[in-house]
Amino acid sequence: LYMCDGQNVFAHPDSALFHTWTANWVMDRMSHEGAIEPWIVVGLDHMPDRFEEYTPWPYERRGIQGRGWEFTQCLVEHVIPYINATYRTRTGPENTALMGASLGGLISLYAGRERPNAIGRIGAVSPTLMWSDFRTFEHWGSRFDTWTKIWLDAGREERIWLDDLELDYARITEDFYHHLRGLGYGDHEVALYLEPGGNHHEIDWQRRLPTIYQWLLS
Repeated sequence: LYMCDGQNVFAHPDSALFHTWTANWVMDRMSHEGAIEPWIVVGLDHMPDRFEEYTPWPYERRGIQGRGWEFTQCLVEHVIPYINATYRTRTGPENTALMGASLGGLISLYAGRERPNAIGRIGAVSPTLMWSDFRTFEHWGSRFDTWTKIWLDAGREERIWLDDLELDYARITEDFYHHLRGLGYGDHEVALYLEPGGNHHEIDWQRRLPTIYQWLLS
């Protein structure tokens, strides 16, 4: 399981934020209880220019070009092969997951669509699907006949402003879920959870992580 924004993923004194996903604690507890099999979790620290790294397409108003294809290429062609060569992994798309929140959710959907033979499980947590005029809807314009599981979620109260654009995460995430179902993705392939009261913060993503793990990694 590769997780974006690696600085905020683990419960660790060197984490970038005081509140993190505590992904290591959640994985240890759930695997110990037998809720899921144990997965290796790889935190992918983002570079200083997070917007460029995690966006596949440009946002001209802010002068962002979008170099998410470089992130995808580096992950699939360098990082995943290194992890597979170094640790006791199960390989192939069914055993390889990519997950992130906000722009991390956006790039996870992009990378999974671009490299379905490498990434089979996608966790799009509060994904910024409004980026570049909702381009992800066009990017996922058809159903691939490859093994896949896609988790989508957002908080019901999750709204922020970017310039003069309102980012209504719950509504757009639900729209994207119905878009995928309209393409033919079944219940076993795509799931949606809209958390009552949820907001755009690591505390909220931490709270949902056991639910995400239960569906995405089983």
